[in-house]
Amino acid sequence: MIDKYLKWVATLFLMIGVGANSLAIYPAGPLFTLAGGLTWLIVSIMWKEAALITTNLVLSAITVVGLYITYIH
Repeated sequence: MIDKYLKWVATLFLMIGVGANSLAIYPAGPLFTLAGGLTWLIVSIMWKEAALITTNLVLSAITVVGLYITYIH
């Protein structure tokens, strides 16, 4: 039941993240994208959907690497 709500929260995070990225609002864009990707990853694991797990794991990893390179490295 909680997955029903989590998937919409994740989708909202991703839409905000994509919008912020397209308007060059950093680091909010990548952070919202990461929040959405990680939340969708949780839902994907709950559903045991390999394609969604892979997609959201890679999305989240790429976002973390980008944030690391941009703000920490």
